[in-house]
Amino acid sequence: MSCRGWSSDAYWAACISAELERAGHPTTLVCKAGSEARVIDRARAIGVARVATLAFRSGLHAASDARDLRSLVGWLPDTDVVHVHRGKEHWLAAVANRFAASPRPIVRTRHIVQAVRPHALNRWLYGRATSLVVTVTDAIRRQYVSAKLVPAERVVALRGGVDLGRFHPGVDGAGFRRSLGVPPDVPLVGLVAGLRVMKGHPVAVEVARRLAEQGRPFHMVFIGAGALEAGIRRTIADAGLQDRVSMAGFVADLPAAIAALDVALYAAFESEGMSRVLFEYLAMGKPVVATRVGVVPEVLEDGRTALLVPAEEPGPLTAAIGRLLDDAGLRARLGGEASALARERLSGAQVARALAALYARLPTAGGRAMR
Repeated sequence: MSCRGWSSDAYWAACISAELERAGHPTTLVCKAGSEARVIDRARAIGVARVATLAFRSGLHAASDARDLRSLVGWLPDTDVVHVHRGKEHWLAAVANRFAASPRPIVRTRHIVQAVRPHALNRWLYGRATSLVVTVTDAIRRQYVSAKLVPAERVVALRGGVDLGRFHPGVDGAGFRRSLGVPPDVPLVGLVAGLRVMKGHPVAVEVARRLAEQGRPFHMVFIGAGALEAGIRRTIADAGLQDRVSMAGFVADLPAAIAALDVALYAAFESEGMSRVLFEYLAMGKPVVATRVGVVPEVLEDGRTALLVPAEEPGPLTAAIGRLLDDAGLRARLGGEASALARERLSGAQVARALAALYARLPTAGGRAMR
């Protein structure tokens, strides 16, 4: 897993590695060298027991790639499955298999909604060098099937992957609320997301302005960091909402921050694949207002497990949040349904069990299924 930062695919790989290990499958998470602070330390914090590193230099680098290949070829005899997440490690694993005495099945997880180009190299990589493709949404699976890179029976969608040991309704959020200076009787609306264009912060500020004009008691908090922080702060100031909207930045104890929320907001403009924070909201039993993008319409039912609204439209978003602020019973019902959904269908342990079953059916070099 060649991620340089703590992205959704890094989180997924780390979470599932930890869950596979807990289920009795010895698992090593191979990370980019030099990513200790951003990736490896966080992976260890959520339970990853074994970590190795490769250079994973971007692009083609003959000497560095050769060293990575030698390491991979050396690891393969003691490995049953190689599971990759991005193009760099996918190609390295495929080439390593060409040099190995006993090639191992390669599984690729695709985390983003961006079509893979069906050129000759990718047709070989996916059609011949890869045993199974796992996607985090049905929409991504359909892209693969329509591109005819992989037979439909070798593409599987596995949605979810939240760590229920960390994200659950029993977490105490009182300390985070106090840190914001928000009284216990003021509803707290929260948006957890990196400060990027597609995350919807400007629309959320407009929603806060409209809710304030309606005279509703509330406070909104943005949890996350990113390059757009200065611009978002200006937007808040221009709207005169400094006393209504806080920016908490990066929060080390994210479960405690989510626990403090009365309403959880997912306001993304575009499909993002997994949308891990959405699953964390659900696991913690928070009533969610979400835009209909990415995995949202695949896992959530409007009015039962969340309130769903169109993307980039402040009017419906304002109405949905207002509805939850007015109705504590609705908040409780949606939160309960959300928590049940996460436990029943979206946990990391369930994804790991499904993966282990898929691994066991993969053919080995001799054509037999693994034990």
